[in-house]
Amino acid sequence: MIYFLLALSSELNVWEIIAFILAYFLSVCIAMTAHEFSHALVATKMGDPTPKLQGRLTLNPFAHISGFGMLCFFLVGFGWAKPVEVNPLNFKKFRAGMAWVSISGIITNIVLAFLFSGAFYFSLFLNVTNLFYFFLQYFLLFCFSINISLAIFNLLPICPLDGFNFIKSFCSYENKFVLFMQRYGSLILLIILITPLFDIFYSYVVSGIEMIFFSFWGLFL
Repeated sequence: MIYFLLALSSELNVWEIIAFILAYFLSVCIAMTAHEFSHALVATKMGDPTPKLQGRLTLNPFAHISGFGMLCFFLVGFGWAKPVEVNPLNFKKFRAGMAWVSISGIITNIVLAFLFSGAFYFSLFLNVTNLFYFFLQYFLLFCFSINISLAIFNLLPICPLDGFNFIKSFCSYENKFVLFMQRYGSLILLIILITPLFDIFYSYVVSGIEMIFFSFWGLFL
């Protein structure tokens, strides 16, 4: 994000830079809060009181946001929130509980990305040029891109991401893939994050989903 802002800084005034940063900050808060709250809500519905007891069953961003994770979002475009702790032994149905808790954050981010893409698409047709409109467009664009990026990233079947936990919920404890990922997942994740090819792949996937969403919203005009 910081590189994007530096590239635009010569074209923006002070108020536009502030609006740009605020739009990014709020969109990250919304995406991360919704993601973690979904985990907490589903875990609670499945019978585990742990998230509620730890104060995570809330839409208050301060209960979910990690200060260092947020800083990383601004510096390198990748960050994290505080993970929701659950006790699967409390679930009414162990495997179903694990599966739904794992996938809930991803589903929430996809739904939000879809809705914000529609809001951004229709905002393009507003004949307005002021600071609030500048803020609104970047806010909606960031809300779409961050939510869909979180969803895609967490779909990766790599420990400790949600995609891995979803697959793990259907596997035995001795499953070789699960054991391998639990041992080497963090290293694999680090390698993926620093590989330029992944960034290229990632951008194409996000752009492709954006085109699909915009094509859908275009049916209403």
